[in-house]
Amino acid sequence: MSTATGPTVPPPANRPQESGNTAWVTGLVLFAAVVMMVNGILEIFQGIMAIADDDVFVSTPRYVFRLDLTSWGWIHLILGLLVLVTGLALLRASAWARYAGIFFASLSMLGSFLSLPYYPLWSVVVLTLDVFVIWALCVYRTDPLA
Repeated sequence: MSTATGPTVPPPANRPQESGNTAWVTGLVLFAAVVMMVNGILEIFQGIMAIADDDVFVSTPRYVFRLDLTSWGWIHLILGLLVLVTGLALLRASAWARYAGIFFASLSMLGSFLSLPYYPLWSVVVLTLDVFVIWALCVYRTDPLA
């Protein structure tokens, strides 16, 4: 509609919203994607170190969850690749990447929890970052409020 003075603009309360997200939420998803990519790269390196040379890691003899370090290396390598690819997909705003990111960050949390006796400080840092990634991906909403 236009009048003699120009087009009319609806009042702010009646304007349709493009999305239910604010700028800070979108920024959190971007930060979560970057954290996932860095975490994935570090997991890949950790996996390669465990596969190449078992003497790099400290072993705890009386730990309930005892796995061969080569097995742990393959687990970290595969998980790291999946986390890295999901982080890249989050940068491209893929819809599936949000759900996959939540899933793989949860797996990363589980892996960090299981490695607490070997590297307690690093495991707590990764656990904290994974909690943040899950929270950031859960807050993001693609559809406007109804």
